[in-house]
Amino acid sequence: MTLFKPFAAALLASVALTAIPAADAKPAGAKAGSTAVSAADPLAGLEVDIPAKRFVLKNGLTLIVHEDKSAPLVAVNIWYHVGSKNEPAGKSGFAHLFEHLMFNGSEHFNDDFFKATEKIGASDQNGTTDNDRTNYFQTVPKAALDSILWLESDRMGHLLGAIDQAKLDEQRAVVKNEKRRGENNPYSKAQDLIIKGTTPPDHPYGHSVIGSMEDLDNASLDDVKQWFRDYYGPSNAVLVLAGDITPAEALAKVEKYFGDIEPGTPVSQPTSWVVKKTGTVRETTYVRAAQPVFIRTWNISDYKSADTDYLQFFAQTFGGSRTTPLVKRLVIDEQLATEADASVSNREIGGQFSISVTAKPGVDLAKIEKIVDEELKKAIASGPSASEMGKVRTQNIAGLVKGLEAIGGFGGKANLLAESETYLGSPDAWKTGWDRFRKATPADLQGAAKRWLSDGDYVLHMVPFGQLSASAEGADRTKMPEPGAAVPAVFPAVERAELANGLKLVVARRTGIPVVNMSLLVNTGVAADWQRETKGANGFAAGLMDQGTKTRTGDQLSDQLGALGASVSSGGGGESSVVSLSAMKPTLGKALDIYADVVLNPAYRIEDVERAKSNALAGLAASKQDGAKAAGRLAGSILHGADSPYGQLVEEADIAAIDPAKLTAFHDRWFKPNNATLVVSGDTSLAEIRPLVEAAFGKWQRGSVPERIVPLTPPATKSIVYLIDKPGAPQSAITASVIAPRRVEGDNAARGAFISAIGGSFTSRINMKLREEKGWAYGASAGIGGGRGSRTYSASATVQTDKTAESMTEIANLLKGAVTDKKMTAKELADAKANMSLGLSSQWSKTAGIAGAVIDQISYDLPQDYYATYPQAIDAVTLEAANAAGAQILAGKPLTWIIAGDLKKIEAGVRALNIGEVRVIDADGKVIR
Repeated sequence: MTLFKPFAAALLASVALTAIPAADAKPAGAKAGSTAVSAADPLAGLEVDIPAKRFVLKNGLTLIVHEDKSAPLVAVNIWYHVGSKNEPAGKSGFAHLFEHLMFNGSEHFNDDFFKATEKIGASDQNGTTDNDRTNYFQTVPKAALDSILWLESDRMGHLLGAIDQAKLDEQRAVVKNEKRRGENNPYSKAQDLIIKGTTPPDHPYGHSVIGSMEDLDNASLDDVKQWFRDYYGPSNAVLVLAGDITPAEALAKVEKYFGDIEPGTPVSQPTSWVVKKTGTVRETTYVRAAQPVFIRTWNISDYKSADTDYLQFFAQTFGGSRTTPLVKRLVIDEQLATEADASVSNREIGGQFSISVTAKPGVDLAKIEKIVDEELKKAIASGPSASEMGKVRTQNIAGLVKGLEAIGGFGGKANLLAESETYLGSPDAWKTGWDRFRKATPADLQGAAKRWLSDGDYVLHMVPFGQLSASAEGADRTKMPEPGAAVPAVFPAVERAELANGLKLVVARRTGIPVVNMSLLVNTGVAADWQRETKGANGFAAGLMDQGTKTRTGDQLSDQLGALGASVSSGGGGESSVVSLSAMKPTLGKALDIYADVVLNPAYRIEDVERAKSNALAGLAASKQDGAKAAGRLAGSILHGADSPYGQLVEEADIAAIDPAKLTAFHDRWFKPNNATLVVSGDTSLAEIRPLVEAAFGKWQRGSVPERIVPLTPPATKSIVYLIDKPGAPQSAITASVIAPRRVEGDNAARGAFISAIGGSFTSRINMKLREEKGWAYGASAGIGGGRGSRTYSASATVQTDKTAESMTEIANLLKGAVTDKKMTAKELADAKANMSLGLSSQWSKTAGIAGAVIDQISYDLPQDYYATYPQAIDAVTLEAANAAGAQILAGKPLTWIIAGDLKKIEAGVRALNIGEVRVIDADGKVIR
């Protein structure tokens, strides 16, 4: 489960911002690469709606139904109008704790909720808690809708008999570990300090969502049951069904499963409690981190207020992108910070506006604060420009349209409808905000900023160191309905071609929304860096391509793409460099021209290179101070060794050696059309897109490319434990690894089934042992990662410090048992296969999922029909094959351990295990003792 604590109303912003129609005209004198951007809104003609039907059952349950036949899936999203603001004194954290308990079984399915949902093929599933609501959601195959409605209604109406002291103690331990995990981040204390500095103790928002350790410890079984009686009745809930279902079908099913549940206790809700402050409250705190952080916060209007929408818009124009005043001055021009942001937390009874800046090491926060104050005063005095507002509008239209592809999950249509109904009383009330943003003027934003941001701030310096009745009859509660026959997942047809210059073109069509995405894969990666280039050249060369071309600066790129509702990103990975474009179809031609310029003509301006190097050095310093990050950084060098490309560490000296000439040479050497594949996905076809690609890339000249190696690493011959000291750390980060087979070796489907059962799902052996049974970790997992060559299989968990050695013993026993006396069982295989197969429909229902599969096939040199035949491959996996795949991964291989934690508390216990040679290393991998 996820503790959802928004610091920006991203979803509302994406729905509320639209553009004022204007003529499509290019400014006189504008040229390629010019900063002049048309004031026109190229997406103004797009109409957006989420048609929905609203019903209220006799017991008060509100049902919202949205019909979408694009895939045989239904998103199920339940919002209970209860959050941390409903918690009385001494009961902080109750809403979130109860969210966890809702996953531990009900009276007629008294087992882990995920065991049932994995069986029926649920995806995009979770539960979250914030100040104002608790929600539970998942997307299921249409054939499994009865199953999930039976489960959801059983925990709404039949939970109390299943809650006992053991479950309470188990989930209390899990939540406490979740709290410890958050506290392991040195900046996590900011949340509690901001709450205390801005909110009176008696205010509903006067404590954190996760609560205090003391209150969690004091939670009794009676308290928990009373919470359910008070807040979890149908009359305090909104249920949204979105997908392949009609309103009539939905109503009949919901009446059947939910209609006989008692209405519950009427809930009184505060509707507005805005705490407008005067004067400035200032606080300094010290953190174990490399970078200072500046945060400035104001209390603002509530969820329904127009000012909240205007302030959200203002935040995006002030600190939402590299061309906005806050980011441009601090990050781009003066390079005093690695991150800067302005955002709105849009809460039901009173929100907050925050400015946060992560300064570079050694930068005085007083200087940061002075600049923030100067830029904010200028922005309030003049208001945002019409062109900046137009760009933000266009970007948010594009964001909304792209988001509408998803029916469920975080930010999907079901979530938006539930939010609108819960907070505004109607599933289509979100359109009020949409219209408000469409008509907003610079004066509207300026006025709201003057009203709320001119006084009453909190400054934090974080310095290193009706008559309701139940129906007479209900659903059969003696057994959960079995899911019907699922519609087999079908991977869409993929079209392939090759241009005359050798550029391979792969097109996966996905209609439904007018969006086209492109990803150019260039064969580079760490194997290209190794022994030929300056270490890190791949990452810098690819990562800086979207920062400017020979005819466009980074600011010009940002402005021109933003005006088209498009975005370009680039980066260097382990096996390739990737340059991506996401564009709206109406503006694809113009966006593709800019994209080609980014691919073919990166500028590598000295100021951009030096800024990237400075940020990389700051990030490297921060990673060395964070236990889990330090361990992750050293894993490749420890497991693969210095003689392998996979074992190379990019150090400070390597970063210092990077310069524009080296990056240009890298690009010229590797970026050849005959060394690249362009993957296109979305609302287009090969016949339609090929002429555009030919026009953009047809003149790109082929050329010779250096040979890349496929690194192979032999398994370790003995077990070694590497310890990294992190004094004062409340948790230990544990990783146990072996060298695993290449992707092209063995049966991938059988291997996937084994991985799922042992550590790849919520109900896997490792997670259930360390999280659910022991309560030592918030989560634990195991899986394979790596490139085309030898890969690593790793089991990982972050555990409470006093259970470090015990957790290592459990992990070692689980991994050994999985290939000896406790091999995968027939039930585990059936569950894993069902989870893998049923999840494919959800993965392939989105453009990103289809494109990701194609990219995966290309990156690992898999057969072209790999994913087209993958459902059949999963179905054919036998128990013998799955266990053989597990043996191929683990059998007879000593484990290599990397542990980061407080050695004063854990070293003696780890050494006492006597599971291998113990080496204490520093953050650079150097052996200390």
